[in-house]
Amino acid sequence: MTDAEILNRVDHTLLKMTASPEEIKTLCDEAVRFKTASVCIPPSYVNIVSSEYPNLNICTVIGFPLGYSVTAAKVNETEHAIANGANEIDMVINVCNVKGERFDLVKEEIKLVKEVCSQKACPQADGSKILKVIIETCYLTEEEKIRLCQIVTETGADFIKTSTGFGSAGAVLADIELFKKHIGNGTKIKAAGGIKTREDIIAFINAGASRIGTSSAVKLLTGSEAAGY
Repeated sequence: MTDAEILNRVDHTLLKMTASPEEIKTLCDEAVRFKTASVCIPPSYVNIVSSEYPNLNICTVIGFPLGYSVTAAKVNETEHAIANGANEIDMVINVCNVKGERFDLVKEEIKLVKEVCSQKACPQADGSKILKVIIETCYLTEEEKIRLCQIVTETGADFIKTSTGFGSAGAVLADIELFKKHIGNGTKIKAAGGIKTREDIIAFINAGASRIGTSSAVKLLTGSEAAGY
């Protein structure tokens, strides 16, 4: 796999609390230069980036990083993100509901955010807005992961995503292999968190991840200075 092919699968990411405008600009310039799949940036930067980089694929995060904000807030965040120019939404599930075995609430929340990503629910959406559902695997049992694979598939979300990068651990290959066994046709996988080497990236892609969320790929593969989580 060539470096260009790898970068085409990377969501070039900067989500740290102290992300400066200059760092975001560097991130976006790198994404344009090296043709990454997207930039993944804080919601507060979406409007600025969409204005300054009209052809850049913008991903942003919802309910990030803890996921336990109320559903109405996540829906509202998603509406604003799409209106401001986001093309891809990475939402964090409410892990509290998972631990309370309230899977009906988890499913309903994902469904509502998915509806916002559709043309019917949000006039700014054109039916092509991508929804990735972050389940934060480091806090889940295998049984919970399997149930969430089923829920993400049933709601029609585009991706199941391993991690925020802010939890106690990031992506592991075993979870990608587990996802592949339990997601339905049409549901893709994004691995994120702690992916730091070229070998790691290739291993996750070979295991079944269509997208890689990382701050390290551009610097690692090109020598360009990436901003980091």
